Amino acid sequence: MRYISYFCLCCQLFSILGTAVIKNTSMAKPKKERIVLQRGEEEINISYDNLRSAVLVLRAINHDLRRSIISLLEEEQRMTVTQIYIQLRIEQSVASQHLAILRKAGIVEPYRDGKFIYYSLEKDRLAQIAELISSLSD
Repeated sequence: MRYISYFCLCCQLFSILGTAVIKNTSMAKPKKERIVLQRGEEEINISYDNLRSAVLVLRAINHDLRRSIISLLEEEQRMTVTQIYIQLRIEQSVASQHLAILRKAGIVEPYRDGKFIYYSLEKDRLAQIAELISSLSD
């Protein structure tokens, strides 16, 4: 459950980023573009690619059902899609769609064992996210 509290904090951070003033600092190609986040007197320079990656992760965990999946995987260590949708009482397609979003964000990792595909949390990635959020919240 340790990561869930960081994810709640992450959602607050998402709200802050959503209301921040964003301005471009160069007219270069989009991949080399820098973004300045301005909130009051404070300015933070971020590359556009890093900001997109952060937004992908924040959006992935800023959903109640996906947070439930993360919490479930944290308790059970590894689960199949079938186990997840039965436990959460949702449709199989819904569970698969949300797992795909979490997989793209690097939060869960799939692995095959025979005919079953198991999902587990990507602990290193979660630790990185938690560390980033913790440093931003100070």
